[in-house]
Amino acid sequence: MSDLLPQLTQQLFNGLSLGAIYALIAIGYTMVYGIIGMINFAHGDIYMIGAYVGLVTLSAIGVNSGLPLPLIVLAMIIVAVFVTGVYGYATEKIAYAPLRNSPRLVPLISAIGMSIFLENWVAIGQGARDMAVPGLITGSIKFHMVGSDFQVTVPYSRIMIIVVTVLLMIALTLFIKHSRTGRASRACSQDIHMANLLGIDTNRIISFTFVIGAMLAAVGGVLIALAIGKLNPFIGFIAGIKAFTAAVLGGIGSIPGAMLGGVLLGLAETLAAAYISSQYKDIVAFALLVLVLLFRPTGLLGKPEVEKV
Repeated sequence: MSDLLPQLTQQLFNGLSLGAIYALIAIGYTMVYGIIGMINFAHGDIYMIGAYVGLVTLSAIGVNSGLPLPLIVLAMIIVAVFVTGVYGYATEKIAYAPLRNSPRLVPLISAIGMSIFLENWVAIGQGARDMAVPGLITGSIKFHMVGSDFQVTVPYSRIMIIVVTVLLMIALTLFIKHSRTGRASRACSQDIHMANLLGIDTNRIISFTFVIGAMLAAVGGVLIALAIGKLNPFIGFIAGIKAFTAAVLGGIGSIPGAMLGGVLLGLAETLAAAYISSQYKDIVAFALLVLVLLFRPTGLLGKPEVEKV
């Protein structure tokens, strides 16, 4: 029992950092679904592109450039956010906008095609092999457990993921709640046709959701690349599926639900890998999803859809 608390605390930190990345990606899924009722399955690949852009930026700056570490990381994030914002906008205009009035299956197939295209686009340009990301953020903080000789080691990279994610979530929540564009987004999520009749440029709002979702995913891509130290063109597929699961778990269409779902999924995976087996972490994560949906089909924070007549 004396070893249990330090190990559990260690895994909780790992789970929170992983869940934070899932939450950043899941917000993109839930915002798009909340407004146009469709799933952007190319979103995970935008996350992957953000990680690659961050690596290219780091290579251009140089690991031994002499610049302060926070400035290098900030430059990686800013460039990745800008580039992936363009990708998010282009994805909406190419794969979704021309099919706005088509049956739902058509844009879904288009999004899958865009996902395959982006994977191969990066694989051709950067190679399909694993690429190493220099370990910029080294070191850790050690917490000594009160009343015992054990300590919990938390890498700085994991702390950075949690802190940056929390700050971004607060900023997004305030923006959606208080800004003009945020209020327009909420109006579109309630009834996009009525919002259009009231003079809101719904096409601009839809593009905005794709761009803001891509930007958040890019931040997650850069942070996880720095924490793990490697990436390849196919990391977006698995991360995208997990983030979509997190969005459904929390309640698709709900931004707080995406945050909660990401954290719960990250904790479930990490604890399963630590106390059962790493081979069972995906089984436990998806079993959690099935269990929640059996008792609450709309997700933890989702609301039942009301048919408008």
